[in-house]
Amino acid sequence: MGLSFDPAVPGDAPLILQFIRELAVYERLEAEVVATEADLSRWLFGDRPVVEAVIAREDGQAVGFALFFPSFSTFLGRPGVYLEDLFVREPARGRGIGRALVAHVAALTVNRGWGRLEWSVLDWNAPAIGFYRRLGAEVLDEWRVCRLSGDALQRLARV
Repeated sequence: MGLSFDPAVPGDAPLILQFIRELAVYERLEAEVVATEADLSRWLFGDRPVVEAVIAREDGQAVGFALFFPSFSTFLGRPGVYLEDLFVREPARGRGIGRALVAHVAALTVNRGWGRLEWSVLDWNAPAIGFYRRLGAEVLDEWRVCRLSGDALQRLARV
């Protein structure tokens, strides 16, 4: 059977949430996960989906996932893909599944005629940074992620 990449379907919301929780544990951010299956179902499969996911299966068993959404580069004048989450379960690591997942999302990006694939990585995650560099990714040390969420977002929006 081997390795396959399946677009997520509505019944995958519980699995995707479990992957997100496992990723959060790895990233030491488990307390920050407040997403629910209903949230994921709404944004992945609802009336106006804004995100996509691919499930990596090895011999039929779900071993990882990639979750991504469109971005846009004004400099390129073309859309791109932002890879929000990439995760392979620990027992399946070291067999090329992560690389194959990124390659799959890269192929989707190229086949759509889009201009780039981007993601963020935690600065302490040296294994991931090394992995991404081996893929040919440029790690942009001069850029910083800025985020508004929670109360700060509400205050600024005056909602």
